[in-house]
Amino acid sequence: MLTVRKSKERGYADHGWLKSYHSFSFAGYYDPLHMGWGNLRVINEDWIDAGKGFGTHGHRDMEIVTYVLNGSLAHKDSMGNVKAIPPGDVQRMSAGTGVQHSEFNHAPNETTHLLQIWIEPNVTGIQPSYEQKTFTATEKTGNLRLVAAPDGADGSVTIHADARLYAALLDGEQSVDLVLNATRKSYVHLVRGQLSVNGVALGTGDAALLEGESLIHLAEGKGAEVLVFDLQS
Repeated sequence: MLTVRKSKERGYADHGWLKSYHSFSFAGYYDPLHMGWGNLRVINEDWIDAGKGFGTHGHRDMEIVTYVLNGSLAHKDSMGNVKAIPPGDVQRMSAGTGVQHSEFNHAPNETTHLLQIWIEPNVTGIQPSYEQKTFTATEKTGNLRLVAAPDGADGSVTIHADARLYAALLDGEQSVDLVLNATRKSYVHLVRGQLSVNGVALGTGDAALLEGESLIHLAEGKGAEVLVFDLQS
């Protein structure tokens, strides 16, 4: 079964310096029909104004993945990491027993556009940890590039969760397939452009929620950047 969630159906918050779409219930947005999908708990699409950001705040027992689309995100945490996250990088932070961090856009004239993803871990109470890797456009063009996995396969970041995350850039006649275990769930989030998922058309910000499926076929891309999640049911 494939269900489409249109971009405009997501929750939306405008805080002035921050504009955010919520794929699942988050903060002041509550939708009992969209509390998560499998062990995927949050996908927030954020636009952070120049010189603004999130002050120091805490997390625990959550796998947090950040995927920057435009601009740059400055990260600082209680583990001693001070990093800049540019487009093409994937950051993974395992909150474990607890971590404090801040996230800012220090650019003077540029909005930072990013996705922040939370995945529920399959182990709790671990030591907090941090990882950041670069995945080039070449690696993702016409290809589902594994960027996060529980075993760090193929140079992906290692998440403490029963989930895998792929990223792809598709255009024109390019197409890719992902074989699925039909007992699991999967989620396709179209970051930008146009794309078909198993013959169903998606536009920018749309998502496809799949269960009981054994294959994802992505095709008919027009400037498409897409994230694909293989998830615990």
